[in-house]
Amino acid sequence: AARALATRVAAALPGRDASASGEPSSAVVTSSRCASRAVSRRGLRGERVIPCAGKKVSRGGGSASGLLSGVHPDSVEAVARIVEKAQAASDQWRVETTAFLDPALAADALMCIERAADVAAFPWGGHERAERVRLIMGRPETLGEPWEELGGGSAEGDESSATTEDDASNDPPPENSFRALASDTDGAVVFLDVRGNFVFDAADHRDFLGAVLGTGIERDRIGDIYVQGERGAAILCAPEMATFLSSALKSVRSVPVKCFVEPLSSLRLPPPRRDEFTSIEASMRLDAVASAGFRMSRSKMSDLISAGAVRVNWREGCKPKTLVCSGDVISLRGKGR
Repeated sequence: AARALATRVAAALPGRDASASGEPSSAVVTSSRCASRAVSRRGLRGERVIPCAGKKVSRGGGSASGLLSGVHPDSVEAVARIVEKAQAASDQWRVETTAFLDPALAADALMCIERAADVAAFPWGGHERAERVRLIMGRPETLGEPWEELGGGSAEGDESSATTEDDASNDPPPENSFRALASDTDGAVVFLDVRGNFVFDAADHRDFLGAVLGTGIERDRIGDIYVQGERGAAILCAPEMATFLSSALKSVRSVPVKCFVEPLSSLRLPPPRRDEFTSIEASMRLDAVASAGFRMSRSKMSDLISAGAVRVNWREGCKPKTLVCSGDVISLRGKGR
């Protein structure tokens, strides 16, 4: 049913591409660890995605094409399945959780769920700065209100408390509420600490991801991966995958590793590095904006884009002449965004 719905909606939607933009030819580009983004970044997971608790649209009065309008054509089918799952959870007064979604798909799904009646969704990836998230979906009365601050992912040197009035009373959160599913130890996302001695054989993000996928699991069961220097990596994943990887993941590159499930509150991440600057470009072409953001020549950036090393809003298939606009996130493999 979801596939048929997606097919009908895809036929009704006009083709949308990142190249369709009428933005002026000057841009303010923000970079994070040699990263680039055009002007501001709204509704994506670098800065916290706003939970769906906004507009309510009558389910009987809105068409499928209206509910999914504005969704990227590549995501229509996946978003349709997520929306159908969210509406079923609402109708049956239960809570559903998606697999891990990339930021672009999560943003599209949140936008569509926000339009539906009597259903809400909150993104959770283990900490507030997570990029890959799971959507916890159900009726607003069932999910309850999210914490202002949730444990996990504390920045180094940040001693601020993540407690609330409810925490102070030590009352357990209601079963199946968002607070219960985002708990420190037994929620929808758990922290797997992968430890090994990588002094003489350094491993990067791709090495850890390759080793994890090499055990036979799917990418959507794994959230963010943070390499922690010579001691290993922190992997955020679904609870059942943490149990599996604890026994199945034996080595990364040539280094033997051991895996331990730890509380989310013990995850320590460095604060994000941001470099904000202003650049005046001849156009809003991807190669022009990205070369300014990543501080390299335009010809070299064009070669990287043609080789598939650059993504816009986490989507592949970009061309040097693709036009970017305010809010787009440009990622360069191995360099950041």
